[in-house]
This record gives sequence, structure tokens and C-alpha cells, in this order.
Amino acid sequence: MKEDIDTLKNDWLTDNAHLPSRYLEREYLNQYKNANIILLRPSMSFMLMQTPNPLTLKEALPNFSRTTHIFLPINDCHNPNLAEGGSHWSLLLVSVVDGVAFHYDSLNPANRNEAINATNKLQHLLGRGLQFIDLTDSPQQHNSSDCGVFVCVEMRHLLLKKLLQAHAKEKVSMSMGGKSVDASQGRKDMLKIIETFRKEGERRRS
Repeated sequence: MKEDIDTLKNDWLTDNAHLPSRYLEREYLNQYKNANIILLRPSMSFMLMQTPNPLTLKEALPNFSRTTHIFLPINDCHNPNLAEGGSHWSLLLVSVVDGVAFHYDSLNPANRNEAINATNKLQHLLGRGLQFIDLTDSPQQHNSSDCGVFVCVEMRHLLLKKLLQAHAKEKVSMSMGGKSVDASQGRKDMLKIIETFRKEGERRRS
């Protein structure tokens, strides 16, 4: 945990530092009982990308039968034995209802091939075709360490400001064009989330 906190201060995020997905699920998604949206963990996304036949993962992955949207953090690690490897994160948002996979890459087109791979694996798993769209107007980072923060901030924005504000079957523009990402503030927000989980853990243990 200390290592994850240290990375949040001014470094590249590890898998464990992607805590906003847990926070978003607990604080927001749980309030929308009819929202069939899945925030896939980085480890699950990595497992999906590295498995030759994704159908063998059905028991390990969430049930997607009623899912409308899936968020997948995409990592450029190609070594299946190195779960926290790689050097870049991007975000794939799959609209199952529309059959479209939107890719947000803050160092476009760094993770394009990895995102296409994830899309292909997911369409095999879902049993339906998915159109891959690389959103080249996505906000771009200006250093080599903010990619994970961009993924977390974009995930929060897309979920709270777009998907949860619309009816499940309503078409929503998923472009992040013109949206600025304050990575410094994003890191501060995530540190607050970690502190919230830490205090909650202390209360449970007391």
C-alpha cells in the first residue's frame, strides 16, 4: 500500500493504485440499481488480453449477459508472467448496446494495438462484433508518468458525467475532445480515496 501511495504522488501508477474503480462502484454505481456497467479491474483486463481463448475465462470474469458498458484499463505489457509490467496505460470503453469500443489514449497511438487486441478478445467473449474507434481527440499527457491518472480521471468523467446521466439505451457522445485533465488534482483526489479506504479499514478493525 505504501508503494502505491508513493506512486500516486508523482509517478507511474501500479495496478493497485487504480482504486477509483472500487470507489466509483461503491459510491455511485451501487446507487444506480438499473445501471449494468462493469469497471473491469486492471488484472482482469490483463488476463483477458493474455489469454488465447477468452471463453476459458467465463468463470473468472463478471457475467456480461446484461451489461451495457464495460470499462477496461489497457496496459502495454506483453509478458503474461509480469502482471505489473508495461510502461503505459490507456482506457477502453466498450458500449455493448451499440457494439462500439472507444479507445482513449493520452499518448496516442501508443496503446492502439493493445486496445484492438482487447476489443477482439472481448467480442469473442461477448459473441458479437465490436467496432473499434480510436478517439484521437482524447486529452494528451505532457510527461511519461501521468497515463494512469488520465485513465482514472477519464473513467470517472465518462461514468458520472455521461453514462449515469443518460438512460441505459440512450445514445451518448463518448468523445473527450475539449476536456482537459488536471493530473495533479487527479492524484490528490486518488490520495483522498485511499485515505478514505484506510480510515474505513481502521474503523472495521477497531
